[in-house]
This record gives sequence, C-alpha cells and structure tokens, in this order.
Amino acid sequence: MTNDTKTIHWNGDLQQEGLDILLGEGGMIVSPTKVGYIIMTSDGQGLERKFEAKQRNRNKPGVVLCGSMEQLKRLAQLTPEIEAYYQQHWDEDILMGCILPWREDALQYIPDEHAQELAKDHRGTSCFVIRFGTPGEKLAAALWENGKLAFASSANPSGKGNRGKVTGIGERIHDRADLVIEADDYVASIQPNESEETRYEQGVMVSMVDKDGKLIPEQHGERSITPAPVLIRRGVYLDRILAILAKHFNSWDYRHGEYY
Repeated sequence: MTNDTKTIHWNGDLQQEGLDILLGEGGMIVSPTKVGYIIMTSDGQGLERKFEAKQRNRNKPGVVLCGSMEQLKRLAQLTPEIEAYYQQHWDEDILMGCILPWREDALQYIPDEHAQELAKDHRGTSCFVIRFGTPGEKLAAALWENGKLAFASSANPSGKGNRGKVTGIGERIHDRADLVIEADDYVASIQPNESEETRYEQGVMVSMVDKDGKLIPEQHGERSITPAPVLIRRGVYLDRILAILAKHFNSWDYRHGEYY
C-alpha cells in the first residue's frame, strides 16, 4: 500500500498537503499519532466518509483534536478542576482525552448540521483530545487558525488495531482516504521499549460527565463527591495519568470500556 502516490512520508513539520485537503470540502486523510494512525476530517461530509470507511458503530462519542489549550477552552465546557487536570497533561506532553459537553457558543464552529450529528454522541458530548502527537497537532492547530475543527477516529478496521504501522490501516481505509501520511518511525519512537504486541494502541479516555452528559461537580478537595471522573479507556501513559487523576480529584473511578 505504501508504494503509491497517495502515501507520503511525514516531513517532520506541518504537512501542507494534508492541510490543503482538510481545508477543502469533505476531505479525509490518515495521519500518524503517538499511538498509531488516525483518520482526520473537518466537516460533515468528511465524517460521513470516515464512518463509511471504518464501517463503525455511530453510538461512540466523536473525537475532537485540540491543537492548544486555548482551543480546548474555547470549545468544551470545563470546570477549573478539569482545566487544571488538562493543563498538567499539556505541560507534560501526555496524550489524554476527556468526554465533555460542548460550550453553547462553540457550536458555531461545527461547520454543518451533518457534522453536528456525527461529531457528538446522543448526549451531546465529544471526546476532546490533547497532546496526540506532533504531526496531527500541527494540522489541528493550523485548521483552527483557519476556523476549522479536526475530527478523528483510529485508522483501522473497527475493532482491530493498526499496530503503529501504516500497512495496518487496511486496504479499505487506504483506498478511501485522500492522503496517507506515513511515519512509522515517529510512532515507534513514543514507546521505544515496547513491541507491536505490547505497545498501547490508544490513549487514555476519562469521562467528566454524568449519565446525562452534564459536567461532574467540582470537588473542592472534599471526599466522596459523586458523580466523579471515570477512566473509561486505558492506554499509553496510563500510570502517569492515574497519578495525575489522583492528584486533582479525591474521588474517581476506573471502569475500562464502560461507555461502550
């Protein structure tokens, strides 16, 4: 799959070819991250292409890639405690995402009604992800500067991993993407002591909402506050993220896979 004109090697900086596609209408590319490859889109037509390419269940929360803390704060509802939790991950360059509601005044940035439907789950929440890796972060930041959002999903057949290899994205996704940015060396550098069998293929996800999609209450250092943060997906940097979670919240829960 890599010996074709569609696949290019990451240039180490902002990949202009990818940005140009995502700035257009309905673009869909494959980009490397810290944990493997993702599909990136920027509007409803692109999101529809993503679901078709992955043949994926639509009940999962959409993933929104944030290229800066400023963008995150502009898009998602946050409490001071959640913002501080994110900030530590940003400062320490740790991939992490939280399920959060959108700010009402941020819905204007979702480009069309179709994207409104596909970027969120039935509760109106999305997973807002930071520090997912230089190739995608630069694309997301450049899109935001141009007034567009970056939506994402793992680039592999639904339920299967890509093992951090561009060849692992599968022929269906490769054939449907407008561009594939290859950086197997970058992906391998993030977990250098792990094998394809032992490396994490996803980032940690924490739910910061209750069952109805409303923000959890602040804890203010008190104990036994519920509802509380729930870690619903383990992944790379898990040990560090658990330590940061315990630092910022006295009460939280660990329920891998609960959302799904």
